[in-house]
Amino acid sequence: MKIRSVEGADYYVISPLINEWWNGRQMSDMLPKLFFDHFQNPSFIAEEEGEIRGFLIGFLSQSHMNEAYIHFVGVHPEYRGKKIGKQLYSHFFDIIKQNRRNTIRCVTSPVNKTSIAYHTNRGFKIEQGDKNLDNVSLHTNYDGVNQDRVLFVKHLV
Repeated sequence: MKIRSVEGADYYVISPLINEWWNGRQMSDMLPKLFFDHFQNPSFIAEEEGEIRGFLIGFLSQSHMNEAYIHFVGVHPEYRGKKIGKQLYSHFFDIIKQNRRNTIRCVTSPVNKTSIAYHTNRGFKIEQGDKNLDNVSLHTNYDGVNQDRVLFVKHLV
């Protein structure tokens, strides 16, 4: 498995696949091309035999100088369970440390139980919100009206 930085052209490969990889959920609008053009570092592609198996789109916070943010991560459904996500996250963590950042944040939807489980298993803590749903703390209207989110934080050592 090769991990490399994203390139602008990767958008045209990944964008048409996003909704399919998320079982028909309309997610492609969450990842506009600007991320592939302006956040190439630290955003990564996992590829094998020239085919994209997964990706992680992240960035160094411009507002909080000790933080980084993971915006969007995806692994091809046929390759899940093969530690591709783990490799992408580990690579991201290494780059974050090199940039003298020690806090990583990310956000997911409360309906994405797989993401919630994955992040808590990777050592992310759920930030206390103002509402609980299925024993998960939520931040109501975080991304607009009726757009509740689960917020995560991880401190690197």
